[in-house]
Amino acid sequence: MSGRNNSIWQALVSPVGRKVLTGLTGLGLVLFVIVHMLGNLTYLQGGDAYNLYAHKLASYGVLLYMLEIGLAAFFAVHAYIGINIYLRKRRARGGRYNTYKTAGKPSRQSWASRTMILSGVVLLVFLVLHLMHFKFGPGVAEGYVVAVDGAEIRDLRRLMTEKFQSPLYAFGYPAVIVLLGFHLRHGFWSALQSLSFTSPRWNAVLYALGAAIGLIVGTGFIIVPLWIYFSQFN
Repeated sequence: MSGRNNSIWQALVSPVGRKVLTGLTGLGLVLFVIVHMLGNLTYLQGGDAYNLYAHKLASYGVLLYMLEIGLAAFFAVHAYIGINIYLRKRRARGGRYNTYKTAGKPSRQSWASRTMILSGVVLLVFLVLHLMHFKFGPGVAEGYVVAVDGAEIRDLRRLMTEKFQSPLYAFGYPAVIVLLGFHLRHGFWSALQSLSFTSPRWNAVLYALGAAIGLIVGTGFIIVPLWIYFSQFN
């Protein structure tokens, strides 16, 4: 059994295995950010919509914890492999070729593809701060509570409103989201490529789909903080 486990592990850490893991975790994270964006947009419905959405998620209890652990694993694996691949490439180049030139359409090389490691690191730091401020931020015990249908639940809507009324959050958040959009644009295409889902016939369509996902997700996330910030002046 141990020999079989070793074979599986060696396959996973091989260049092909790393590509497959990067592709699978990448697509999983793309799906997550789309769902998260749709959840954020419930804020715009007003009333208790956003708090009820957040409360519904929290009510899943153990299932939610399992999903969060799975997401954390996806993030960790994706980040580790991405950084590892970047460092391997730097060592292989030996510090040469610091000036990049576009390789043309077949490679789909772009500014987004050349800065994947930079945008990835920024997004990782942003994720930690985001969790600290919102998921693990002030809750019922700190007075962020609202009564809905006779039950007291966390007033996450109030917390979001207060945070994004600050220029630092209202404009800093969108700045990072722009990076997320570029990361998704190339990441979606790269994930499909890693999983061998691309073909000359569909490449242009799939690349355009990645660009559309990056644009839609980025716009969806940016709307809420800017809406909150500028609404306070009305």
